[in-house]
Amino acid sequence: MVDKLIYPAYLDSQKTRMEGRRVPSDIAVENPTVVEIELALNKIGYSSEIEQDKSYSRQPWVRTGRVRVKNSSDSAKNDIVQAVAAYVKAIRNEANR
Repeated sequence: MVDKLIYPAYLDSQKTRMEGRRVPSDIAVENPTVVEIELALNKIGYSSEIEQDKSYSRQPWVRTGRVRVKNSSDSAKNDIVQAVAAYVKAIRNEANR
């Protein structure tokens, strides 16, 4: 069983597609955290684990961490990342109210 990895750069609105953003800019958020990503994954129904001391391969000097999505073989990685981005955006909108 292969776990999927989600880095905060995938959802970051301040990054371009060439810098690693994987979602459309309208659902991307500014400086997402691994805690927000894990919370969104839990709301979607996936079990996950934060790996705090890891860095994204395009920026190995910055340790942003990553989230390991367990038992996700039934879904495509892109579908998971887009759903997480939408939930993180909703979580932030809810917190700002």
